[in-house]
Amino acid sequence: MTMKRIMLVCSAGMSTSLLVTKMEKAAEARGMEADIFAVSASEADAKLNDPENPVDVLLLGPQVRFMKAQFDEKLAGKNIPLEVIDMKDYGMMNGESVLDTAITLMDQ
Repeated sequence: MTMKRIMLVCSAGMSTSLLVTKMEKAAEARGMEADIFAVSASEADAKLNDPENPVDVLLLGPQVRFMKAQFDEKLAGKNIPLEVIDMKDYGMMNGESVLDTAITLMDQ
């Protein structure tokens, strides 16, 4: 399995960093190679347009779910799945479950 890049987008990139850590631990426990990182909504465009480091899946934090349509447009034709992180999983910082969501999206 090749390295997967999972990008989480939230309003400032702070609260999501704890979730990233939990997701990294879950990926490591599964022997999965993953580059999981969080960015603010304003940094997302630069990361999405970096040809050397393509993003495999994009997850939006619940606090920026209103931006989903905007990201749908940005991702048109890029073959990058997009989903809003489940509010309960986010609130409980359930890295396992959010990683499962990312994997499911990438496998579609």
